[in-house]
Amino acid sequence: MFNKKFVVFLVAVVLVIAALSIWLLQPPTSSFDHRSTAVAMPSEDQIKQGEYLARLGDCVACHSVPHQPPFTGGLAMPTPIGKIYTTNITPDKATGIGNYSLADFDRALRHGVAKDGHRLYPAMPYPSYQKMSDEDVQALYAFMMYSVKPVSRENTPSSIPWPLSMRWPLAFWDAAFAHGTSYQAQTGKDALWNRGAYLVEGLGHCGSCHTPRGLAFNEKGLTGESEHFLAGAELDGWYAPSLRDDANTGMSRWNEQDIVDFLKQGRNQHSVVFGSMTEVYNNSTQFFTDRDRQAIAHYLKSLPAGSQNSGSAWRYQPEIASATEGDHDLSSPSTGEQLYVMRCASCHQADGRGQAPWIPPLAGATSMNINGISASNIVLNGSARVVSEGIPDTYRMPAFRAQLSDREIAEVLNFVRNQWGNQGEAVTEKEVHSLRSKSAPASTDIEVLRMH
Repeated sequence: MFNKKFVVFLVAVVLVIAALSIWLLQPPTSSFDHRSTAVAMPSEDQIKQGEYLARLGDCVACHSVPHQPPFTGGLAMPTPIGKIYTTNITPDKATGIGNYSLADFDRALRHGVAKDGHRLYPAMPYPSYQKMSDEDVQALYAFMMYSVKPVSRENTPSSIPWPLSMRWPLAFWDAAFAHGTSYQAQTGKDALWNRGAYLVEGLGHCGSCHTPRGLAFNEKGLTGESEHFLAGAELDGWYAPSLRDDANTGMSRWNEQDIVDFLKQGRNQHSVVFGSMTEVYNNSTQFFTDRDRQAIAHYLKSLPAGSQNSGSAWRYQPEIASATEGDHDLSSPSTGEQLYVMRCASCHQADGRGQAPWIPPLAGATSMNINGISASNIVLNGSARVVSEGIPDTYRMPAFRAQLSDREIAEVLNFVRNQWGNQGEAVTEKEVHSLRSKSAPASTDIEVLRMH
């Protein structure tokens, strides 16, 4: 026979869990819930500001695919449990967000909940967008509703199998990892720093790629106060390096002007955008105002070394030490060195210094001193076109997947990753083979997406 006290305790626990679940599953409140639903026609200035905000957030890149109207969705985003596809966010009333009120739009943007109540996957960076101000949310809404052309295009369902495809458990994820508020300026910091923090931590959502993830696929830090924020992370076959003052990433050698140049021109004396960052540059950072680029640079250079900082600061060493294999004569160059001379030196130079800013140096390159997946990917698949002010670049890294074997790619990379002061760990033939099987050559299309 059950003890009455135990039964009462058990019922109380069940009631508490039920109440907590009901509370968590309620749609979040919006700043605009109790405002008038009679929205006046926005001004041209507000719409223009919203267009700029859409560029800051790089909305068009995720919610568009090449050769389709902008913002109609359909971009596949791999996850560990299947693919999800971005949605149509044009103001079409049947397939897009044409029936969204400002409060509905805010709930989706800053809280990850669609108008019909289903939870969005955090591939939508709402944990970062929560820092947006009400004013910016209104301006972005004005642009999306009054300037973007409505297009009827059905959304593509995800390939995540049931029961993993159920969305309601995301309410618990949100409660644990996405409960932020609008950005509050930090006292003791100047206006430029605060603007940079607002952009990097918020609308720019830099942490979505550059911050390592936890076991629940949550970003380990959402602000500069965390040593994990922007500390570097592997994502979709690339390694987004630390943006902090880490010795082993090369960012410690970049000054604020280097960062401004990189965001404005897609290149600087140290590097050229490649991989996922090419799309970010093509569709987002080159459209920023000079003031906003300066703010981002000012904020990033204020961040100390992060949680993944290791190794010592890079210093150029001119000697080329021939790595040998097996019992080969020490006087003969290694296969890696031979391949470098034949395939790479004409562009990147025998001394590894490149021809900046057009062809980047490999001596001291971030990709040659940390996780080797980006270096492997770009040798295998080449680079996408960098497009500045509508003009595509002339110099592109070619794909070598047809010319070099997995072993040869590993050998040439290991030569470069141990020359001129580089301190990269070895890349294995097996790692290159794995990447080859799940990646493809970079697109040669000019991928600057229109927004109207």
